[in-house]
Amino acid sequence: MPHHGNEEEHGSSENPSRGNEHENEPQKPVIHDNRKVDPKTGQARHPDQEHAGAGDSGSGDALSQAEDILNSVEVPAEESVAQGVDAAAAEELRNDLRRLQAEYVNYRKRVERDRAVAGEMAVIGVLNSLLPVLDDVDAARQHGDLADGPFAAIAAKLEAALKTYGLVRIDETGVEFDPTIHEALIQQPGTDIEIDTVSQVLRSGYKSGERVLRAAQVIVAVPA
Repeated sequence: MPHHGNEEEHGSSENPSRGNEHENEPQKPVIHDNRKVDPKTGQARHPDQEHAGAGDSGSGDALSQAEDILNSVEVPAEESVAQGVDAAAAEELRNDLRRLQAEYVNYRKRVERDRAVAGEMAVIGVLNSLLPVLDDVDAARQHGDLADGPFAAIAAKLEAALKTYGLVRIDETGVEFDPTIHEALIQQPGTDIEIDTVSQVLRSGYKSGERVLRAAQVIVAVPA
């Protein structure tokens, strides 16, 4: 029995010394490897992908999140109303939820419409700024400077690119005069015509969709 007591005393005397040894050991510095290329594999590191899962939970705009919340709310049916709850109060709650959902739908439609209008106005602004350039291209073509060569190819690419954004040229002759797309600068008697007709285009007009960017300046032949 005394022998066991000595062992306990010996064991208890060793523990503090070991604890002190660990406490006296210097703290090792923590080194963060921020290299973008793994030195072992040679592959590029993508630290952002490690947190992609966490970032997905907050993705989506506020409108989409609000829509998910509203769609997740189920209007309680009358038979599911707990006993003791006033039926009138439950009906009022259902009406409030329906009204909130309707208001949100109208708000989302209005926001989407405003976004579409803003995008259309931005495109129209760019097209309007390029109309003088197209006038110079037309003048060069009339003088024979765009028959061939690199400048002719550039002009063709520019006109083709603008067509993809809905730009339409107004330069037809022999058509009925339309004051919404034509600007009559000169009127002269015509032969064998019964209505005012565009006989010559002095400056081309342009439109984008149903919006007239600039009316065409024309000479109008009127019935004699």
